[in-house]
Order: sequence, then C-alpha cells, then structure tokens
Amino acid sequence: MFYVKERVNDSMEISIEITDENVFCHCPMCGSEVSVDIGEILSDGESDLYGTAVFCDECSKKVKSGGQYYERK
Repeated sequence: MFYVKERVNDSMEISIEITDENVFCHCPMCGSEVSVDIGEILSDGESDLYGTAVFCDECSKKVKSGGQYYERK
C-alpha cells in the first residue's frame, strides 16, 4: 500500500492511502482537475511523478489536432 502523509501541526498528521480513485492533477493547459490512473501513467517504466503532466479530455483533443500548448501560469 502506498500513501501520502502530511503533518498538519505538531500534534496532528494525516495519512491517506493512494488508490485508483483518489489521485488527481490539474491540466497544465486550462487548470481543470483531472482524475489520474497512476498505475497506467507509470506503467511505461519511463514516466515519473515530477515530469508528467496529464491534460483534460478537451485540451488533449486540442493538442492532438495540432493546437498550440500554452502552459497555464
């Protein structure tokens, strides 16, 4: 089991199990929240959590059809 852990303050810490239903990111193009199957993303053996971006369906279609990719600032 993998989990994330965050210390809220000196007396409280939160641990949450990572599942296929609770991993999200923001689309680098529009900023919308995207549900991510982390197993699928990392299954190629080359991807990593720091260098991987996941586009929403709409922006993914734009990029695939030759649209410009502008990273949201």
